[in-house]
Amino acid sequence: MANIAFLGLGNMGLPMAVNLHRAGHGVIGFDLSPSSRAQAAAAGISLAPDAPTAADGAECLITMLPAGAHVRAVYGSGVLTALAPGALAIDCSTIAVADARAAHELAHAAGLVALDAPVSGGVGGATAGSLTFMCGGTDIAFQRAQPMLAAMGKRIVLCGEAGAGQAAKICNNMILGISMIAVAEAFVLAEKLGLSHQALFDVAANASGQCWSLTSYCPVPGPVPASPANNEYKPGFATALMLKDLRLADEAAETCGANTELGHHAATLFARFAEAGGAGLDFSGIITGIRKGS
Repeated sequence: MANIAFLGLGNMGLPMAVNLHRAGHGVIGFDLSPSSRAQAAAAGISLAPDAPTAADGAECLITMLPAGAHVRAVYGSGVLTALAPGALAIDCSTIAVADARAAHELAHAAGLVALDAPVSGGVGGATAGSLTFMCGGTDIAFQRAQPMLAAMGKRIVLCGEAGAGQAAKICNNMILGISMIAVAEAFVLAEKLGLSHQALFDVAANASGQCWSLTSYCPVPGPVPASPANNEYKPGFATALMLKDLRLADEAAETCGANTELGHHAATLFARFAEAGGAGLDFSGIITGIRKGS
């Protein structure tokens, strides 16, 4: 079992840290938010007064932070030098590929082993310990990370070298964002044509229109009882987070010269929905914006 410094105890980070603790790892956490620290303490996570203290002598650093700027700030501070020599640094945040590669370089310069390992599965997956980890780094880093990642997830994939985990994450979520819009538009069209939600679901779920956004996360109430549509679109995976990932994909496409017209348009539609008040709703709630034409 490892001694782990866990930085970022928000909606995703806290249940991940709890699962590490339950698996027998020693976890010392820190978060800038007083409310997050209070929730972590209530969940049994030991806390440090600051990030370098949390990292002091730890064999593994795990970060789950909002943006690349935060990861760069942590990796560029005294946190890495506070870790045990040769420690493993795992970043589970969803950030730009360039930021992930910069974090790897900072970790390597400090004599550490690094892995970018963004996740899929949302808060539910983090709580259940069933996340998917998309990893970028060396085989050595990947093998060393297995005991920690296995405590938090069910599927762990090495996608390639530094930054490959982030690349896989934004490509996957671009597919997800586009497909949810397509499913939502189809249901809105069906409504106007007098076709019931259940009828469309029964056909499309067993025909060529079948996809995860339909069969596991249907954006209308009824056909998939566990989907957020049955709970007033409470996330789940918030629209603001989907928009973040689509913008990361858009930026990456521009940087490398890829043509992603649908991805770009999906980002535009989710931005419009977020600005109209949907940022805190589940991303499947975009169907409500499509119905309104916004």
